[in-house]
Amino acid sequence: MEKITKPMSGYLAFVLCILVFLLGVYSIVLAANNPGLSWLSVVLFIAFIFIAKGIMIVNPNHSRVLTFFGEYVGSVKQNGLLWVNPLFRSQNISLRANNLNGQTLKVNDKMGNPIEIAAVIVWQVKDTYKAAFEVEGFHQYVQIQSEAAVRHLAGSCPYEHMEAGPDQLTLRDGGEKVNDMLELELNERLSPAGIHVLEARISHLAYSPEIAGAMLQRQQATAIVAARSKIVEGAVGMVEMALEMLSQKQIVTLDEERKAAMVSNLLVVLCGERGAQPVLNTGSLYS
Repeated sequence: MEKITKPMSGYLAFVLCILVFLLGVYSIVLAANNPGLSWLSVVLFIAFIFIAKGIMIVNPNHSRVLTFFGEYVGSVKQNGLLWVNPLFRSQNISLRANNLNGQTLKVNDKMGNPIEIAAVIVWQVKDTYKAAFEVEGFHQYVQIQSEAAVRHLAGSCPYEHMEAGPDQLTLRDGGEKVNDMLELELNERLSPAGIHVLEARISHLAYSPEIAGAMLQRQQATAIVAARSKIVEGAVGMVEMALEMLSQKQIVTLDEERKAAMVSNLLVVLCGERGAQPVLNTGSLYS
């Protein structure tokens, strides 16, 4: 578990380091005339190295993980010039938000259709202990687990409603729900490494090239059928209304055969793709 430690300020150690260095230089000058003081020069320079090695700088949104002969001591998240035990070993870990622009993956959706999918993920380190010691290289861990999460998401949902039920969540129309599912799974997968996902979004989604043409024709056919169904529904309503108004206003009395002919002509005019060409009938319907 992460343990926060607060080392002492490094400014005093920096001033002391300069003083010890100057005293060491002065002791060398004295040792030139009095060889018996040469031991003092050695002691002062050892003290200089000891103090200087403990000085460290922690930049904003960075941290240092400290270990002492393999034992975890604590994590430093305080910024500025600091001084710690010179025997401590420190590892620098950034706490800034990172962007992972995932590569385009070719996977199968829930219905087995090959699709292409990619995601953009924003993450940052929350637990420095887990990031440093629980996984081997947390950057690579984030990349591999993110790819696995995107593949699992693609296999859990169909691409669109064409083969799925109208109430089923799809990758194409899921919107924020799909992104929330991806973010939740990423947080579960990356929590062992002390990583928190701030945002996850699908950045690319399409059918694979080998079936894209066929799927486009299928979508066009579905759209045409839906449009034709709407046209026929409207045309039947208009024919019904025309017959009802003719009957109410007694403009013309039509028997069943004339009604059938009128319905046929109106449906041809209303449902046809091209404009109807009028034909003048100078005879009667029965001749």
